[in-house]
Amino acid sequence: MDKPFAITLDVGSSLANRTGSWRTSRPLYVDRLPPCNHACPAGENIQQWLYHAESGDYEAAWHALVENNPLPAIMGRVCYHPCEGACNRGRLDEAVGINSVERFLGDEALKRGWQFKRPAALSGKRVLVVGAGPSGLSAAYHLRRLGHAVKIVEAGPLAGGMMRFGIPKYRLPRDVLDGEVARILDMGVELELNRKVTDIRQTMRDEGFAAAFLAVGAHIAKRAYIPAGEAARMLDAVAVLRDMEGADQPMLGRRVVVYGGGNTALDVARTAKRLGATEAIIVYRRTREKMPAHDFEVEEALQEGVLIKWLSTIKNMADEGTLTVEKMALDDKGFPQPTGEFETLEADSLVLALGQDVDLSLLDNVPGLVIKDGVVQVGPDMMTGFPGLFAGGDMVPSERTVTVAVGHGKKAARHIDAWLRGTKYAPPPKHEIATYDHLNAWYYADAPKTVRPVLDLVRRQSTFDEVVSGLDETNALFEARRCLSCGNCFECDNCYGVCPDNAVIKLGPGKRFEFNYDYCKGCGICVSECPCGAITMVPETI
Repeated sequence: MDKPFAITLDVGSSLANRTGSWRTSRPLYVDRLPPCNHACPAGENIQQWLYHAESGDYEAAWHALVENNPLPAIMGRVCYHPCEGACNRGRLDEAVGINSVERFLGDEALKRGWQFKRPAALSGKRVLVVGAGPSGLSAAYHLRRLGHAVKIVEAGPLAGGMMRFGIPKYRLPRDVLDGEVARILDMGVELELNRKVTDIRQTMRDEGFAAAFLAVGAHIAKRAYIPAGEAARMLDAVAVLRDMEGADQPMLGRRVVVYGGGNTALDVARTAKRLGATEAIIVYRRTREKMPAHDFEVEEALQEGVLIKWLSTIKNMADEGTLTVEKMALDDKGFPQPTGEFETLEADSLVLALGQDVDLSLLDNVPGLVIKDGVVQVGPDMMTGFPGLFAGGDMVPSERTVTVAVGHGKKAARHIDAWLRGTKYAPPPKHEIATYDHLNAWYYADAPKTVRPVLDLVRRQSTFDEVVSGLDETNALFEARRCLSCGNCFECDNCYGVCPDNAVIKLGPGKRFEFNYDYCKGCGICVSECPCGAITMVPETI
């Protein structure tokens, strides 16, 4: 009788368990770039510091934040948070209140006295920074961290630049500004006030600076020709806001008209109300949709009683305190055109808020520079046409915001450091952006954004108290936990739990996972169940 046929299978053999030949694609863990990080002009690793914040480790979150931005308490108040406009959570319910958490961390650092570390080693090189505004302070901070001796020279009596002389106290309290400036100086950065650099090359030669970063702010108000009587009171917005820092506040009168449509125009009009003006009227030649000022600031101004005359332009100002305003109408291309219709406004003063220019006189003797439209042209490394001379902030073509300026300072510092060391700085490559379609939003419960408290209207119209308050710890923690961790694994264990082949291996806390491809059949369930889009399928290669 024949023996029964039998097959012996070694189940421990990797060949017996291998499924690669069955697959057409395999899963792969990836890191994608969160859209908030990508949208931040200061280059903050937002998702990283939110991760620490949502665990309650606020000091670690702050240290992660200031790796890129040394002014979080300031930025948490004056940044227009493009990160929130890009936030994927906005497609689910509302964007994460990133700016609110940043402010909380910045305020917490000031309250608890957290400090920057001094550099471990010094390079022996000296770098001059001209201007103590956001770009200059950022550059000085990052250069000092890289081991260089840094001196800031500031023409004004106090540090801060346009943050101090262009942003009212009701938006940025001065103790917050002073606290964050002091922390940078405590690293060993030198600051000389009340000194205007008139010849940058001569200054560098005389004081032994190996490189310089120019960060002069736009402090010169643009003018417009408006016929006016000899007794007409016409001021510029920059001067008005600068005078608010002095002992004697500007006298604007009871009826104030502001000509312009940017954030500075709104700041002056709101300041006029706080100084006692019964009427503060903004005259702007285009529509609200074309107004360069940010919409939330327009809303705050309207709430405080500021009036805005859209599609209007000022023709002249008479001695007796009256303005002639011409109405405009949009043509078929959407551009305002005069109509020949006029009206009269009563005004004790007219404030021009038509933009600002930069004083470039310190560059008169510098060869190789290209200056166009009132700003200095720089390369991708932020260097001008003169070797060793870098520039950023208001001095170069860019959007003029505190956040952009801080980003320029950081970027320039890294290139200055490389230039001083005889190398070139190459930023690391960026991952693909974690767009909303990569996420599985059903995983997350609805959690509406926390609204920051706002000062009551009566006090907003009569005091310079801060209008928008910060979140308390409970609300800041809740807001941080609304982050979806777009594009990066946060170890939720979904892939581990749903894999039908037990092909996902846990590597331990903080180490994430890996796939055992000997077991994986390439079904893709892990990809479809990953809430944050940190797994992708790639073609199988055998």
